[in-house]
Amino acid sequence: METEQRGRPARVKRLPRAVRERQILDAATAVFSQRGYHAASMDEVAEVAAISKPMVYAYLGSKEELFAACIKREATRLTESVGTVVDPNLAPEEQLWRGVLAFFTFVGEHRDSWNVLHRQVTSEGHPFAQQIAEGRKRVIALIGALLSQAAQAQGMPDYFVPETKPIAAALVGAGESLADWWLDHPDETAKAMALRLMNLVWLGFGTLVQGRTWHPPAGPADATPTPA
Repeated sequence: METEQRGRPARVKRLPRAVRERQILDAATAVFSQRGYHAASMDEVAEVAAISKPMVYAYLGSKEELFAACIKREATRLTESVGTVVDPNLAPEEQLWRGVLAFFTFVGEHRDSWNVLHRQVTSEGHPFAQQIAEGRKRVIALIGALLSQAAQAQGMPDYFVPETKPIAAALVGAGESLADWWLDHPDETAKAMALRLMNLVWLGFGTLVQGRTWHPPAGPADATPTPA
């Protein structure tokens, strides 16, 4: 009996579904980041995840479904990493700084995630880009609320408050461009990147809430026509 038991192969412990899916998504994010959506294969994902290809299909479906699952997870992680550090009890400037720093910290720690979310998705288009657009809307709304709070705290007139929405969109766009630039300049630190964005945006926004705005110099196109 003892000899028979020794001859049997040891049973492999079955992992919980959530753990197995995380394992697959981690592998898929790395493969999609390095190879791109079209060049990546399910064989590569299975190899990196150290599981069989049929198991990848069984857990997360086709390559398109797997890519969509990666986007959804990474976009959620990014949004949560920014949203959870924003303390409404702090001044808007401090809240924005914490959010900006959290954003670049996430990008620095999860470069494959950002590569998939920004570079890969923008090249693939619908329906993947639509998922990213929804995440961007949530971040823009969050930043817009912070800027609106700052403007109201400075006593800005009500007509200026709607201006915070396009400014928030511009801030998010600048942050994405800086993060994309950072992928090619990895020696920079998250704090240095966050400081660049804060200096670019907050100093400019600070002059706006003080009532100072820039106007183009008068030229021929701005001259008042002289009656004939």
